[in-house]
Amino acid sequence: MDPRTLPPEVLIVLLAAAALLALVQTARIAWQGFWRRRALTIRRERGAAGEQRAEGLLRELGFTILGRQVAVSYGVRVDGDPVAIDLRADYLVGHGDKRYVAEVKTGRAAPRIDTPGTRRQLLEYRIAFDVDGVLLVDAEADRVHAVEFPLGTSDSPRPSRLAWLLAGVVIGAVAAVIVRFGL
Repeated sequence: MDPRTLPPEVLIVLLAAAALLALVQTARIAWQGFWRRRALTIRRERGAAGEQRAEGLLRELGFTILGRQVAVSYGVRVDGDPVAIDLRADYLVGHGDKRYVAEVKTGRAAPRIDTPGTRRQLLEYRIAFDVDGVLLVDAEADRVHAVEFPLGTSDSPRPSRLAWLLAGVVIGAVAAVIVRFGL
């Protein structure tokens, strides 16, 4: 169908509908962008307020604030090539002769150790910072959790050589029975 053959009233209605659709779509995209930026601002403000509350809480619990927004760089190797990794932790704190990285979290999921991002972040801090441990600070619940990771220290459970020997003997015996009796 040739649009030139349509009556002018129909063309005007179609053009108005297209213009309205374009206007609605533009407004929708602008509204989404506004709410994304607003949500990010709210999260930043919530995080900053949480860090302030956390500092007071850490002091109340006897920790000394040794640094805020402490940066560290550590190296890893990827296919033999060195790669520098930069990190920034919320707090470096001391308690007695021990030093800790304290990471402040707000919201429902982030302060939980079963949240993968939080757990991985704390584990990376434990490895990268030269500290005795890591603290997870739930700023909204006013709680500080000491998080310990099994990093292969001498007190972590490992099978002894005797356990490996016994496992080998049992596996060998089972294999011999299977071969002998054709099971």
